[in-house]
Amino acid sequence: MIHELPLERRTLHGHFSRALEPALTVDSGDAVRFAVPCSDWRLADGTRFEPTSSPEDDGHALAGPIEVRGARAGGTLAVRIDELVPGPWGDTWAGDAVVGWALAGARGTALGRTVSLAPFLGVIGMPPPEPGVHTTRPPRRSGGNIDCKELVAGSTLFLPMPVDGALLSAGDGHAAQGDGEVSGTAIECPMSGQLTLELRDDLTLDWPCARIDGAWLTFGFDADLDVAARIATEGMVALLAREHDLSADEALAFASVVVDLRVTQVVNQVKGVHAVLRDDALR
Repeated sequence: MIHELPLERRTLHGHFSRALEPALTVDSGDAVRFAVPCSDWRLADGTRFEPTSSPEDDGHALAGPIEVRGARAGGTLAVRIDELVPGPWGDTWAGDAVVGWALAGARGTALGRTVSLAPFLGVIGMPPPEPGVHTTRPPRRSGGNIDCKELVAGSTLFLPMPVDGALLSAGDGHAAQGDGEVSGTAIECPMSGQLTLELRDDLTLDWPCARIDGAWLTFGFDADLDVAARIATEGMVALLAREHDLSADEALAFASVVVDLRVTQVVNQVKGVHAVLRDDALR
């Protein structure tokens, strides 16, 4: 079944909290169509969404939360990214400069230059289990502001669920971004799209991982980049052991030969690293 999550005050928020009432309840395997403003709450026509409140709306404009029937803390939620469509404009902030982009089809144009677009959502995640209002800025074990440019349409993100019901939220449309997101922003834009949510009782995770076209990704987040790299590596070692029937030490040896570590982002309070295992790297 495909559900519609309209862009309205009831379905938008700028924080994570397990106390937020679900904007929508779906069954495992259902899809949700949605639309979100730009991360700073501006709509496709350039006007700011109103009303907002502080501190609840100080973060990225997120759609949700989406409750999944039967979801239990400790399980795994698969989020398949079916479709993503950027709005007609985007902005990138860097120091005192704001670079405005005209977005059309597969291209973005700014200052007389053109780049290829690869739309993705910067934020896909669930609230921490602790009570209270939590910022949307850092990524966590349960997802959030991962800012991985590989999570385009056709990808599936696997997240460990911290709370019953899952309570997934998504937003922070990016039309394009480089690994690192070094200015602190990508091409920030309004976005519409569709996600399919599925409970995976056959998969237990400590940290997120993803399936993209031709590869597996595992993620690590920490204030220390070395620790983030270690977490991503440990996740990939576990994946290699699971998918290729290897011991942990054997999997680590293969990881050292065929797995690439990439810096996801360095600007979200904690740093991100994703490990990449291409399908053709290990036959």
